[in-house]
Amino acid sequence: MSFRIERDSMGEVQVPEDALYGAQTQRAADNFPISGVRFSRRFIEAVGAVKRAAAVANHSLGLLDENKRDAIVQAADEVIEGRHDDQFVLDIFQTGSGTSTNMNANEVIASRASDILGSGRGNRAVHPNDDVNMSQSSNDVIPTAMHVSARVGIEKDLLPALGRFEDALNAKAKEFDDVLKSGRTHLMDATPVRLGQEFGGYAAQIKQSIRRIRAASNELMELALGGTATGTGINCHPDFAARAIQEIGSITGYAFREADNHFEAQAAKDAYVQVSGTLNTLAVSLLKIVNDIRHLSSGPTSGLSEIQLPSIQPGSSIMPGKVNPVLSEAMMMVCARVMGNHTTITIGGQHGNFELNVMMPVMAHAMYENVEYLTNMLDAFRERCLEGITANRERCQELLELNPSIATALNSAIGYDKAATVAKKAGAERRSVREVVIEMGLLSDDELDRVLNVREMTEPGIPGS
Repeated sequence: MSFRIERDSMGEVQVPEDALYGAQTQRAADNFPISGVRFSRRFIEAVGAVKRAAAVANHSLGLLDENKRDAIVQAADEVIEGRHDDQFVLDIFQTGSGTSTNMNANEVIASRASDILGSGRGNRAVHPNDDVNMSQSSNDVIPTAMHVSARVGIEKDLLPALGRFEDALNAKAKEFDDVLKSGRTHLMDATPVRLGQEFGGYAAQIKQSIRRIRAASNELMELALGGTATGTGINCHPDFAARAIQEIGSITGYAFREADNHFEAQAAKDAYVQVSGTLNTLAVSLLKIVNDIRHLSSGPTSGLSEIQLPSIQPGSSIMPGKVNPVLSEAMMMVCARVMGNHTTITIGGQHGNFELNVMMPVMAHAMYENVEYLTNMLDAFRERCLEGITANRERCQELLELNPSIATALNSAIGYDKAATVAKKAGAERRSVREVVIEMGLLSDDELDRVLNVREMTEPGIPGS
């Protein structure tokens, strides 16, 4: 590999000859060979948008000439499009401000802009600090890119996936509305429910998550851009932030605005932690839903087997014919990862020391994983499992008839104590409640038909009244 010599305030550095980045990026690459995990496509796209918007704003304020603006805009557009992703070589685990990655972007865009203007990269016709980073600091660029990338990912990807998931659950709730089955509390038999009611409950959980996440996403509208180093706005024109942020909105298609208080926006990451909290809550909801589905489908002979999942792959390397709830298990693992990432973001949020948070890169990566993994998992589970679930109506009826909790409907007719005796006898002898009541001579057939109307037992009110 051939190298060229680049210089920064610390001296000379060898950089690969064909690299668009320069000395500061190379130093960081040498200093942080930690994980091999890089910033996400979505985050790099957001940084490119910030740099493009800054060039447009600085030119409009008379601070950047037209030729440089046009060259920076073209280079930033290439970054937004992903044409230079291989030049973003830095590890997530680096300086906590993300300064190294901000300079990586500045150097790549400056080098490419210099090429566009017909100058060699080493001549710095466009300077990474003076031109590309004009009116900015890493300390406001990185938190701005965090909010932009998270909001765009949530609005463009996650919320639509959640909407599709809610629709699929509502469709199943309607399809299964006539399926009567045993309810369960404490994992034990309880009064009857309809399978559609259970799926309707799942749909309501997702609806509530959509509401929470959408509200939290709106808090990401506030951007730190304009605060520069410590929140004071030093070296930044007073009108820069408003103009640049308007441009970011035009680039992304989503609304943003300048932070009400730049000290809060740079020192604290409370809005980011709150957004993560709503994703954590979603993970809790999804774990409940897919665990229920996993248990409802258990069997086929030794479990509940009240629903049947699509068979999508063999489940065992040794047991022929075995099929497992693999998508439920995949969702469980995604949810566990989301919860772990929320812990990372929570701890990161605690480290806003004085005027700057110093755990931003890992927080940004954790948020990216949560949005990306949840989006992909929701669609995979919906397409390959949820939409193909069928009800095992015969099994639901079989278990319901043996459910001693049906005796609850007898309370108003024969009293709690006699109903308890019936329930215990029916459970011990694995006989239906109807059989035991007739045998004990407690009610006539007509009275039982009226009181033991199972469909009525799944609605509010007193059965048979």
